Amino acid sequence: MSIGDLRRDYRGAPLFEDDAGEDPHALFERWFADARAQEPDPTAMALATATPDGRPSVRTVLLKDVDRQGYVFFTNYDSRKSRELAHNPFGSLLFYWRSADRQVRIDGRITRIADAESDAYFVSRPLESRIGVYASRQSAVLDSRETLDRLYEEAAARFADGQVPRPSWWGGFRLVPDEVEFWQGRLHRLHDRLRYTRTDAGRWRRERLAP
Repeated sequence: MSIGDLRRDYRGAPLFEDDAGEDPHALFERWFADARAQEPDPTAMALATATPDGRPSVRTVLLKDVDRQGYVFFTNYDSRKSRELAHNPFGSLLFYWRSADRQVRIDGRITRIADAESDAYFVSRPLESRIGVYASRQSAVLDSRETLDRLYEEAAARFADGQVPRPSWWGGFRLVPDEVEFWQGRLHRLHDRLRYTRTDAGRWRRERLAP
């Protein structure tokens, strides 16, 4: 069987305007609740950034907080994604929840969160994850896996007392949405797509898009 012959039917429930409502945050919360009950990794989301000259890059990160202000993830501030955001502070998130044949795409400006927010999240992480932040300068070139393991062992010895402060070069970002699209897979590739766009008045305009 060729790659072109690999396909399956999408049989999601209809996404009607009356059910979706006028508020994309409320709809996201409902869909996310469904994903938490059905998906093995509901917080996984693709994050797309771009260089100043428009060359894109994408990777999977984890959602760690969401409210009406936006969508929060954490990373090393020296990583590739962080360097790109320093020059081009716009990005796009994509959730794909296969169990319900759903996707959510969220576009907007990305900014650093307050240090106090990053501190609060950092102390909630498992000890090993906090130590790992010191062992890995994300996106830096390594000569071997053994080097990474050695760096972790050195960091673990450094913080043997379990007191691991958040380093200044690690913290959170928040994507503040100006466009949110909900995609519901349907039969015959006639998918439901509802796009919410933030208006100059701060409200949301809802539109149906052709699949």
